[in-house]
Amino acid sequence: MTGNTTQNTSKTKTLTVFIITIILGYILFIIPDIFFGITKIGGGKIGINLLYIALFQLLSVTALLYLSLKILKKDFKYIGLRFENLGKDILSGACFGVLWTILQFVFIIPNTGGINRPDIYDMSAMYDGSLAGTLSFVALGVIGGGITEELFNRGYFINILKDVFKNPKTGLWISAILSIILFALGHLPVSVLDWFDILVPTIMYTLLFLFTKRLTASIVAHGIYNMSAIILTYYMYFK
Repeated sequence: MTGNTTQNTSKTKTLTVFIITIILGYILFIIPDIFFGITKIGGGKIGINLLYIALFQLLSVTALLYLSLKILKKDFKYIGLRFENLGKDILSGACFGVLWTILQFVFIIPNTGGINRPDIYDMSAMYDGSLAGTLSFVALGVIGGGITEELFNRGYFINILKDVFKNPKTGLWISAILSIILFALGHLPVSVLDWFDILVPTIMYTLLFLFTKRLTASIVAHGIYNMSAIILTYYMYFK
């Protein structure tokens, strides 16, 4: 009886810490967007400010995860930040990142509106035409997206939430599905094309994480696609 009570208390604590962390994490992700969007300091969400957003997201969300994991007596290795088989993970992540980039920018985007697509139009509004601004945008895509989002949405979300389930395997897949849905919703899709564009890579990032049990491959895939998309959009559509 005592063992079951202790276990239930542990799962309750895990779920409570998880929910609080996820809510605070999403708040930290959007704070810099709101700040620059309202104040319009330095032109708003553009140029070097994109680097500031990336660094804020990385430092604040990582600190939040560190604190949360410490409370749960776990560490970043537990959520998949390990570097065994690094070369293999980098290769598999790079293959997907490059393949998805080719599919998007050679076939999908040019045939679904190009510059007239809302997402491409919105991206174009974030360039200031300078090298520093473009590199800052790349930093946002790689640091804020490829690294921070994978730590938060893949590693932490899936590996911590699964611990509240009685069956670890069932918990793993339910947590993975929920992470995919919430990550997609966080990108505010409004059309079938939007859903396709976000669900396909999100599912693949998640599968890379689940099958390797490490974040390296998904971070590389996510980072490569974001970086390539920012650079190619600049050269193909920015005027």
